[in-house]
Amino acid sequence: CVCVCESTRGSEEAVGSGNKLFSPFFFAPLPRLSPQPVFVRTDSKDCFEWRVRNMPYPLETYSVTVDSDEPQGRRLVLRTTNKKYFKRFDIAEMMRLGLALDSASLHLTHANNTLIISYDKPKEVRDMEQALRRQRAGIKAAKEGEADCNPS
Repeated sequence: CVCVCESTRGSEEAVGSGNKLFSPFFFAPLPRLSPQPVFVRTDSKDCFEWRVRNMPYPLETYSVTVDSDEPQGRRLVLRTTNKKYFKRFDIAEMMRLGLALDSASLHLTHANNTLIISYDKPKEVRDMEQALRRQRAGIKAAKEGEADCNPS
């Protein structure tokens, strides 16, 4: 629990220099942290990256492989040796370009109860993202009052 100070105005029993009354015995319970793992994707320029929070086991417990059930090999599988966690996930950019996944590009690290999975971006994906950045840079932003629509 956390102690939260409550203040009220207009009281005759004012404490301190102002007219506020502080009650330091009002307790508000903090929300409990969820023990469930949280799966978040964060990318950089050079690699795709996923962070799985609330994973307390050592690094040797985790295994990330390219899915053998998938005929094109375009999904990754995260599993633990103690069978506590299993997740299949894909990389949309790789699927869009029709590229197969390579297990040599996978890297795992573990720190602060967070498992970090990184996959090096192939040259084709980096070229596609660079072309999209150039395209977005060429778009001129409209200024205030330059709208094409006429309000009625």
